[in-house]
This record gives sequence, C-alpha cells and structure tokens, in this order.
Amino acid sequence: MPAQLEHLNITVADPAATADMLTEIFGWRIRWQGDAKGAGFTIHVGTEDTYVALYNPRKDLTEAGDSYTRVVGLNHMAVVVDDLDAIEAKVKERGYEPHSHADYEPGRRFYFHEENGLEIEVVQY
Repeated sequence: MPAQLEHLNITVADPAATADMLTEIFGWRIRWQGDAKGAGFTIHVGTEDTYVALYNPRKDLTEAGDSYTRVVGLNHMAVVVDDLDAIEAKVKERGYEPHSHADYEPGRRFYFHEENGLEIEVVQY
C-alpha cells in the first residue's frame, strides 16, 4: 500500500466554529478535542481515516497573507464528494460564495473561502 495522508494541522481563529462548518458541509465528525502544543487547543474533525486538526494557540493571531506567495503556504485543501451540487447548496446556505467552477478530466469542482481565509476545493470524480 502506498503512503497516504493522515491529517493536516491548520491554525484557525475559532476551532469550534470551523469544526461546525466542516461537519455540517462534509458530514465529518469530531474525532478528538483538547489541550494542545504551546498551551493551545485543537479539534480533530474528519473521518475514520483522515482528519483536519484545527489548532488555536489561545493568543493573538496575525493574518497569514497570500499563501500563494509564501514558502510552505497552504494554498487550498481539497475534499472529494459524491454529490457536488448538494455540497455546493450547503456551502451557499452557510453564506459562502462558490467560485472557480470547472468541469474537466478527471472531475467537476468549485472552490470557496471560509472565515479564516482557507480556500477549500470541492471535487466530484
């Protein structure tokens, strides 16, 4: 079996709010939450196999700026779904603006930005 990605760890302003958004839109669940590195707090949200760790250091944060112009900038996170149109409806219900729709091999996709500035790609193969 080839190696597979287990998780991403992302610093966010409010882990609970971001976890709520991810569970509502993608049907994920909270796997774990608690104290974390540097007196921070983390919520792990995802599936049995993979998750996103939503970290907050419990202190003031600075804006990240444009990730596409920084080394090791997280440009976007992609999530594969079975029903792109249903997920886009959920994204819109939460007040996000889908953009950059594309339909090319190997699948259809769109993107949206959430409150922390994280761009999320949603793709259906």
